[in-house]
Amino acid sequence: MCRSEKVLGSDYRERKMGMKFRSDKLKAWPLSRPRFQMWLWRVVIAVSLCTFTVQFAGMADLWGPRVLKGLPSCLIASPYTYFEEVQLSARVVEESIPPERIYNNNGYLMVSCNGGLNQMRAGICDMVAIARSLNVTLVVPELDKTSFWQDSSDFQDIFDVDHFINSLRDEVRIVKELPPRLKRQFELGMVPSIRPVSWSNISYYHGKILPLIKEHGVVHLLKTDSRLANNGLSPEIQKLRCKVNFGSLKFTPQIEELGKRVVTTLRKQGPFLVLHLRYEMDMLAFSGCTEGCTQKEADELRKMRYAYPWWKEKDIDSDRKRRYGLCPLTPEETTLVLRALDIDRNMQIYIAAGDIFGGQRRLASLISSFPNVVNKETLLTPDDMRYFQYHLSQMAALDYFVSLESDIFVPTYGGNMARVVEGHRRYLGFKSTILPDQKNIVSLVDQYSNGTLNWDEFATKIKAVHKNRMGMPSARIVIPHRPKEEEYFYSNPYECLPQVEVLQTL
Repeated sequence: MCRSEKVLGSDYRERKMGMKFRSDKLKAWPLSRPRFQMWLWRVVIAVSLCTFTVQFAGMADLWGPRVLKGLPSCLIASPYTYFEEVQLSARVVEESIPPERIYNNNGYLMVSCNGGLNQMRAGICDMVAIARSLNVTLVVPELDKTSFWQDSSDFQDIFDVDHFINSLRDEVRIVKELPPRLKRQFELGMVPSIRPVSWSNISYYHGKILPLIKEHGVVHLLKTDSRLANNGLSPEIQKLRCKVNFGSLKFTPQIEELGKRVVTTLRKQGPFLVLHLRYEMDMLAFSGCTEGCTQKEADELRKMRYAYPWWKEKDIDSDRKRRYGLCPLTPEETTLVLRALDIDRNMQIYIAAGDIFGGQRRLASLISSFPNVVNKETLLTPDDMRYFQYHLSQMAALDYFVSLESDIFVPTYGGNMARVVEGHRRYLGFKSTILPDQKNIVSLVDQYSNGTLNWDEFATKIKAVHKNRMGMPSARIVIPHRPKEEEYFYSNPYECLPQVEVLQTL
């Protein structure tokens, strides 16, 4: 007890602890006063530490999910070394709800996303940036429930909606639904619904969309995929797109918990590679790529392609498309590339994908060369999977989480997940990402298969082709007036990346 407390007496000490007890009542307690005070202080300190731990665990995800970063090491066996834990902790940014940005609200913006999870993810980032620029209020985006995937998930089933709203308070006001009057107008079909022009500059939205919002109070945008240009935007808009992508679009606790469980299981066995093997039936039917398929399988894919009228390309020359590098790599081609790049045979390979078309027959060469092949279904229990199994977007979210945490990420096709994960891994410190050059790979695989190249020659050429395709810093490729052909903003969001020397991409 300090001297000043002795002078002030027991009344002061008791009020300082937040309770005032009569000294005569204290004497009746089985604990003596000093022992009671010591016990009470210990309780207060323990409660404070627990409260701090819980709060700190929730603060850690402002700039991107990291495994187990918020939990004390005494509560869970960490898969990281001490040095890795220090690096991990250095990236933890304390989260607090930012002050609300005050602005004259011009109206409301509703958006209906389209496509798969990562196509919608990028679209949501664009819509937030657009709403911010127009000084409007954004209604929490509606996810696609009618596309091929037929996933009934709502925004809050995949993303932490409260975190999304609160983390962007200093940028734009976001609400969960329209005010009653505008909601009735929308239900009565009295709200303009528009498909924005693809790859538009922000001036398009100021000139075409904002006047309609001011006139009607609300506008409904029907498409969100690629509706904002890759380039030619202000640094503020580009950085806001990154803020949303890397900080505000945090997965729900259920998805993150399962993701952490998968990563922890993998880490216990050592490093792991995530293979985004885009060889599902819908991918092959859509692309028209049939390399290695039987005639029966090729007929099946063709039938599926014609069953979906919104898949515009129907009559496809698979061989020609493959030669131009426009087909996803087959499991057999992928196996040769991984071997040529000297990936350790004992490396765990986590397949981030749906059911592989052709099943075990097509995976045989991969498993033979790399026996430690796993996926979410083999690492999680049926009870774990029951929550997700009929929700493909939630399954994709789980794969996304694991892909970010992997030691190496290898996509076999440049689709939306491949590109968005590539950019996110760049943001996390240019984590190793092998970007297969499909056109060159196909040519080299064919030369190896027909005996023109021996194995050593093949491996040497594969290494040379991929020397500068490892997710390293590079300038984003800009092709004026040809946005579909230039490099996607979300695969290389250079404006938001660590300031390092840029390697000019040839």
